[in-house]
Amino acid sequence: QKAAQNLKPIVPIKFYISSRTDTGVHALCNSAHLDIQRAPGKPAFNEKQLIYSLNYHLRPEPIRILNAYRVANSFHARFSALSRTYVYRLLMGCTHHSEIPVFERDLCWAPVGGHLNVPAMQDAAQFLLGTHDFSTFRSLNSETPFQSPVRTILQVDIRPSSGFLSHHYEHRGLEFWELKFRSRSFLYRQVRRMVGALVAVGQGKLAPHHIKELLEIKDSRAFPPNAMAPPSGLFLKSVEY
Repeated sequence: QKAAQNLKPIVPIKFYISSRTDTGVHALCNSAHLDIQRAPGKPAFNEKQLIYSLNYHLRPEPIRILNAYRVANSFHARFSALSRTYVYRLLMGCTHHSEIPVFERDLCWAPVGGHLNVPAMQDAAQFLLGTHDFSTFRSLNSETPFQSPVRTILQVDIRPSSGFLSHHYEHRGLEFWELKFRSRSFLYRQVRRMVGALVAVGQGKLAPHHIKELLEIKDSRAFPPNAMAPPSGLFLKSVEY
């Protein structure tokens, strides 16, 4: 918003962001919309000018504009989204946090105990697919009383992945896995709670059918204590329109 004010609009600019993320969560991609009113006689910015100008003023910040599109007045970055995709990165094979590669620090979660039972996690993940009341899988906040807990999970995948520069430490027996979730929208901390529950299944603390039972309880207080995944492994991957 501050960078956009440097474009000298005649009306203050407000950004409308498609998705907010918790502190410590990353975004590979996010979307926003804004209206720019220029002084009379000045032509509208084209897409390339807008990208170049905003990035010029964003140089000190850890954010870059990748694309810009002219859209209809009815478009809204948040409410027009058809789906959002999040990826959670897990690192297996670490017996101690000091074994996490330095370039992966704060970009993944290495659960205690090293290895996880991935087939059991994949079985458990199937219970999350479809439309459910996800009350157990949300943290409470000021918006809770006004939000329906019903959400539709369109995709859940658990697949092996590569780490950054992983070919340099292949010999260390580290394995990266990605958990991918796609839905039109998610509840507060829902993805981190779903990941935490699936990891508990992988550790043998829960059985796959316990995920179904947690859904049926519909009570956030029933979620296992200290099971929520940390923010560092979570990435907003894309927003689809």
